[in-house]
Amino acid sequence: MSSLPDRFGTAELRAGVLQAWRNSPTRFTEDANAEEDLRLGGYADRLFVELAQNAADAAALAKVPGELAIQVVDGELRVANTGAGLDVAGVAALASLRASAKRGGVTVGRFGVGFAAVLAVSSEPRVVSSDGGVCFSAARTRDVAGAMPELASQFEQREGAVPVLRLVWPAPADEAAVPDGFDTEVRLPLRPDVDAEALLAEISDEVDDVLLTLPVLRRIQVGSAVWTRTVAADGAVEIAAEGGQTRRWRVHESTGEFTAAQAATLGIEAAKHPRWSVLWALPIDHDGVPATMAADVLHAPTATDERLSLPARLIATAPIEPSRRRVLAGQAVTAVFEAAANAYVDLVRQVDPEHRLELVPSGGFPLSEVDAQLRELITDRLRRLPWLPAAAEGPDIAGGQARVLPTRSAELTELLADVVPGLVQPSGPDAVRVLGTAGADPLAVADAVDELAGLRRSAPWWCRLYDALLAVLEAREVAPEELAGLSVALVDGRTVSGVRGVLLPAFGAGELLELLASADIVGLRVADPAVVHPLLERLGASPVDAVELLEADALRTAVERSVTDALDGLDAAPLVELVLRLVADTGGAQERPWLGALALTSSDGDLRRADELILPSSDLLEVLDPDEVGTDGPLAVLSSALAETWPVDVLTAIGVLDGFAVVTDAEPVGPDHEVPDEREFWDAHEEPPSRFSAVRDLDLVAADAWPAALRLLAGRRETWRAVAEPGGYTSWWLARFGSLSGQSPMNWRLPDCDELAGLYDPVPELGLSRDVLAAAGVRGELAVSDVADAADLLERLADPSRQPPQGVILRAHAALASAPGVDVSRLDPPDAVRALDGSVTDAERACVLDQPWLLEVVDPSSLVATAGEPGALADLLDLPRASEIIEGEVAAEGEFAAWSELGAVCAAAELLGVAVPAGGVVMHGKLDVRVNGETRTAHWWVDESGGVHTEDSEHGLARAFAHAAGDWQRRHLLAELLADPSAITLLG
Repeated sequence: MSSLPDRFGTAELRAGVLQAWRNSPTRFTEDANAEEDLRLGGYADRLFVELAQNAADAAALAKVPGELAIQVVDGELRVANTGAGLDVAGVAALASLRASAKRGGVTVGRFGVGFAAVLAVSSEPRVVSSDGGVCFSAARTRDVAGAMPELASQFEQREGAVPVLRLVWPAPADEAAVPDGFDTEVRLPLRPDVDAEALLAEISDEVDDVLLTLPVLRRIQVGSAVWTRTVAADGAVEIAAEGGQTRRWRVHESTGEFTAAQAATLGIEAAKHPRWSVLWALPIDHDGVPATMAADVLHAPTATDERLSLPARLIATAPIEPSRRRVLAGQAVTAVFEAAANAYVDLVRQVDPEHRLELVPSGGFPLSEVDAQLRELITDRLRRLPWLPAAAEGPDIAGGQARVLPTRSAELTELLADVVPGLVQPSGPDAVRVLGTAGADPLAVADAVDELAGLRRSAPWWCRLYDALLAVLEAREVAPEELAGLSVALVDGRTVSGVRGVLLPAFGAGELLELLASADIVGLRVADPAVVHPLLERLGASPVDAVELLEADALRTAVERSVTDALDGLDAAPLVELVLRLVADTGGAQERPWLGALALTSSDGDLRRADELILPSSDLLEVLDPDEVGTDGPLAVLSSALAETWPVDVLTAIGVLDGFAVVTDAEPVGPDHEVPDEREFWDAHEEPPSRFSAVRDLDLVAADAWPAALRLLAGRRETWRAVAEPGGYTSWWLARFGSLSGQSPMNWRLPDCDELAGLYDPVPELGLSRDVLAAAGVRGELAVSDVADAADLLERLADPSRQPPQGVILRAHAALASAPGVDVSRLDPPDAVRALDGSVTDAERACVLDQPWLLEVVDPSSLVATAGEPGALADLLDLPRASEIIEGEVAAEGEFAAWSELGAVCAAAELLGVAVPAGGVVMHGKLDVRVNGETRTAHWWVDESGGVHTEDSEHGLARAFAHAAGDWQRRHLLAELLADPSAITLLG
């Protein structure tokens, strides 16, 4: 290498340094300490980075692509670069610990102290350019310093350690030339303790970062390995190792100038060029997808010690300390970081929408104060600036205005895109968590569902929505109750919120669906068949066929209100058409009494309940009172138009009358069935009926049409069942309020019912069967079922115009005495009674025969007798017992005879198989009894002590013995056996 002697003025530089040392020996110590601090502290482990930075500055100054070639030759580390070569100012900077020759805004380095990094591996560095070079030498500096008496003390204290980079010499005349293609080469003889191969390996590991950080460098060769930096067609920066891996980066750069106030904090030199730049570099794969980046550091532009946790690398002209390891706090660095935050959002926008969440800073603990500051600034910008892809077509959305679904369903997000303002594409729990730091609001599915209220969409759209929601429901990303308010499109074109109660049509009758749409029934929410979906059923909607639709509560309510609504001006025709069609399609076999409330048109043009209308062809019209049928009556005739349009079975299924109707209640709770005299029926029974069945409208039958009405009742199974029901209302009412030949049926008896002969007249011939007459209440037996029956029977017994046989009288009294359903307290005592002799007597002079021997002395016209219990009859009639008012005593003494001593008695007892009782009887030739002061003759008697008396006759003795033996019923047979105690008499 040829050069001018001392071309760079090294002698002058040395002289100046040496003079400074002579003038102030402590300056020598200061220089040595400062260099040592840089070597051991600020620039330790920064050899390659500092040399690469100097190379980048040289290329930038020369405006050429930067290249570096690094190799070890003859024990020297040689670093060659392209660009501007050495000049006088540059050499002066190299020999200074405090000054820098770099003044332009295009260079990277800011301090001349960076070259101190070479001292980590060499104490004899040389820098050679094509037109000259310089060298530094610890040995030569030591020789010079050691020869200076002024430095003797300092030299001794430092044990010969000297500042290497303060004294510079021209390179040797025989210095080898710079390699072809390069402009400068730094040559560093390696100290013996430096492992050359390990050093090259360390440099190789840093090449990728250096090429990314210093974009002016395009190629670096370390040994035989080569790395290049290129920009791909998609704008990505590619750093490729020949024959090896290629790393790709998405970069975004922003530049600007500091304000005067900000620049004032930079120092005089930097303030002359107050520009800043920030560059974000995001690692990506070959498809442009962001790659995970390990914890990094701030690059300014080369690596500092400021640790960062951001997904991308920040390379910025941030003010840093001379050591290049930490930033300098102040307005300038704040401005740079704020610009970096703004630029970060631009970087995020360059990434495909589906990967932008990966660039949101994590919420973990920051790695440094700079990390915390940057994360806060970036998060703020992500909140305020648009960057999130909107679910709907349109501009990006700022994080603070975004709404995020917690479900992992892109389909659901797409469907809700134009429904939910601010909805963004990312969704799922991770998106909610990540975007929460950027100010996004999580949108609960329940809230999203609420946004659908009143929305009108096509059936396919709804089905897609239900598909998406069912998927997230089955994935357990949402609970069923969160979807309860889901909107459903109805068959009538409306959209309702809330699935429960919606009916899902399981029938395909198009005409029926059209009727549903036109009927507009309040509360009847039938889904459009095109949107029927498993999700709806799972959320509480009910599949319905035509039968179940007919039984829907809302339809029932509409039917029950139909007359009122029609009178208020609503058109009932669609509802009528719908109901009749449903009944026709379902067969109408099941009883639905509420259908009777359906508003139909009568022949008079009035609106009436269906169950108040009669078919024009019905036989019922022949038996009802004409005054009760029509505009002013409780019933009317159905319009002929309806009667001709719909089948009879359809019309009767909704309650239109073709005959008598039956009201049935399986669990009655009171007399609330709107049939006549029902309260009286309930009051007539101690226990309420467990089941209630009644033929209605019987009170509307014409008085002269009852035989025909009964034939109608008997001719239909359902009405006959109600009539024939034991203890039922219908038979009860017919018996009392029906009319047969001008009398209620219960006032007649069946012609063959002799038990009531003389008390009730036989029913006239009316062309009715015995069963029909009996079911209608015509009496067929002597029975007392209630107070009314008892009162009626007593009245008939006291009627002197009637001549019942004495047996009927006795049995009637017995029936009254034993009637279980008669509460005596509710029965008025009769004024007259039927006496034992068949006559009618005043109750005031009558008494009830309770002891048979009293017949011997009491007038039969004052006795009321019964074949049953006399005490019960006395209570019923409110009459005294005869024994209570008749006092009698035997007038004369008789002769006592033991029963066992009376041969005829014993013989009769033996024939009857009756035991002869103990005791005996007092025999009288003539038995006189004094009764209430009068003497009367008797056949037999029982005195107050229970003693039995009899005249000497078979008549008296038979009664006395029957009483004593407790076999009163066979007293007449005993009398015959006493006269002739033989088996012939017994059997004859």
